[in-house]
This record gives sequence, structure tokens and C-alpha cells, in this order.
Amino acid sequence: MKRPILYIAITNHGFGHATRTASVAATIQKLYPEVLLIIVTTAPRWLLECYIEGDFIHRQRAFDLGVVQSDSLNMDKEATKTKLLEIKKQQNSLIASEVNFIRQNRVDLIFADIPFLAPLFAKAAGIPCWMMSNFGWDFIYRDWGGEFVAIADWISECYSGCDRLFRLPFHEPLSAFPNITDVGLTGGSPRYSAEELGSTWGITAPKDQTILLTFGGLGLQQIPYNNLKHFPDWQFIIFDKSAPDLPNLIKITDRKYRPVDFMPICGRVISKPGYGTFSEATLLDTPLVTIPRDDFAEAAFLLKGLVNYNSHQILTPEEFFDGNWDFLSQPVQPPKETQPIAKDGNMAIAQAIINYFTAS
Repeated sequence: MKRPILYIAITNHGFGHATRTASVAATIQKLYPEVLLIIVTTAPRWLLECYIEGDFIHRQRAFDLGVVQSDSLNMDKEATKTKLLEIKKQQNSLIASEVNFIRQNRVDLIFADIPFLAPLFAKAAGIPCWMMSNFGWDFIYRDWGGEFVAIADWISECYSGCDRLFRLPFHEPLSAFPNITDVGLTGGSPRYSAEELGSTWGITAPKDQTILLTFGGLGLQQIPYNNLKHFPDWQFIIFDKSAPDLPNLIKITDRKYRPVDFMPICGRVISKPGYGTFSEATLLDTPLVTIPRDDFAEAAFLLKGLVNYNSHQILTPEEFFDGNWDFLSQPVQPPKETQPIAKDGNMAIAQAIINYFTAS
């Protein structure tokens, strides 16, 4: 009997797409160990291994780029456009080499988040392509106008070949996709007890005075760390190795730990708008503090979801970068919606994929 083979293609932009897809992949693998996962991304293997405990094949390939950024808040549109036009020029050779790989490895199904060439690979290889996301890159680029409109049209056309989209919460309409299934929040589950984290990392502050600062794989160079001196009895947790050495700043340097592992012991998470952090904090009911991003079209949908379904504070850039962080002394706002949001995204997507394999 041939093993069922799932080819998982992930957008190469920061770490958020890689971690949310890896949490779904891990759920598939736990429920259906027979499956062979081929994970196609330039995200580092150690990051995928933080979520996926079993074995998988890591194919380092990039078919899209998201947005070229210097850090988690600053974008380079010109460089983004140049790279996208390069991908468009190389589209046929990218498809040919991937289809060759897909056929040689007898892949049964493509699952993608959310590289726009994936449906074209599937079509050429004669297998289905399922995708998941809360936004498409066509939506992001269309918002930039000018020459990006034609690029967005090309990407929408690619997405229209997707056989099934699992639409995550906090989403834009994703109107290019013909067949949409709505699912709940996705994300990782914390792996360590409060006692373990406290003793390993020297975390002694009470929960409401323990703050997680997380700005994704791209980091944020201009965090105003000098504000931490106003809170000598508090403890701040960060994953940025280049952060300064301060008495109340704990730098997590061991790669097996993830932001989600620390969320249950924190009174608040401070983050840029990003689905992965918003989703995991909301899954765990950890209050979230964030700064709007007017230049990134996805952010408005994320902020709306946050306001509706999690305790929150939305700061102006001035309050975060130039203020003295007195927002930490103020209460968070409760979620607007009284009905909780569905939290079964990992399981719903995993089960649908397993059903596909076991039925065919």
C-alpha cells in the first residue's frame, strides 16, 4: 500500500504562515500517522519542528514572497513589485519543476497557505489543491493601486483554480475562491506548565505584571525598551536575541520554546497585527495590545476580529513608540461579541484532509 502523500506549500513571508500551517500539519500527523508530509517553504526547519513532532520532508522552495520588509512594520513596495514580476516571468519554469517533483513523489493532494501558484501546480499535475487563509495576496496588492492592480488580477486568476479554501477567522472576503469552507481559529497549544516556565526562565512576577512582547519572525528594531524602567517589578518576555540586557527583560533564546508557550502565564501580549499571534492569544483568552497598520490591508480585518472576540487595547503608534507605556496600568477593553468564536480550525481542516485520503 502506498503512503498517502500531502504536499504543503507555504507563503514565504515572516513566520506567521509557517507556524499556523505547521499547527494544522501537526494535527493531521497526530490523527493520521500514515501520512507523509512534504513541507515546501524557505522557513527554517527548526521553526517547523517547534510545531511538528513527527518526521516530514522539508523542500526549500519559494513561489511567492508576500511583502519585502525591513522589519515587522516597514514595507518596501518597489522591491516587492520587482520580485513579483520576476515570479510572473518564471511562472512556467516554476510550474514545470514543481509538477515534475509532485509526480515523481506521487503526491495525492496539495494543501497551501497561500502561494498563488499552488493551484496551477495542482492543475498541471492532475490533483486537487486545497488552501487555507484569512486573506489572499491579491487583496493586499490590489490595495496598493497603480501597477499592482494588474499583478492582483493575475493572482486572483491563479486563486480561482483552487478546489477548496478553508477560510480562517478575521478574514477579508477572499472572493477569488470559488469554493469556501469557514473554520475556527488555528494555532499551537502551550507545551509547558507555569511552574516549568517559571523555574526555567526565572519568571516570578504575578501574571498581570508579566508581558509578552512578540513581533513575529521579522522583529521590530525600534521597540522603546527604555520604558521598561518605569515597571521595575514587572517582567517582560521577548524572543529577540538582539534586545538589550535589562533586569526585567527575559530573552528566550532556546528555539524549542514558542510565544504561544508563554501566553497562559502573561497578563497581556503586545504585538503587531498578525493572524498567528492574534489567533493564538484569542484561543487562550490572553488579552492583546496592538498598534494599527494602515498600510497593510489585512490589518483592518484582524483588528475587527480582535475587538470582537478578545480583550484588547489598540494603541496609536505615538502611544507605543513615544509614550511612557502607561497603557499597561489601564484596564483592557472586553470583547464586543458575547458569543465566543469557534476554536476548532486545526481539527476541522485536519479532519477534512484525512477524510479525503481515507475516502479515495
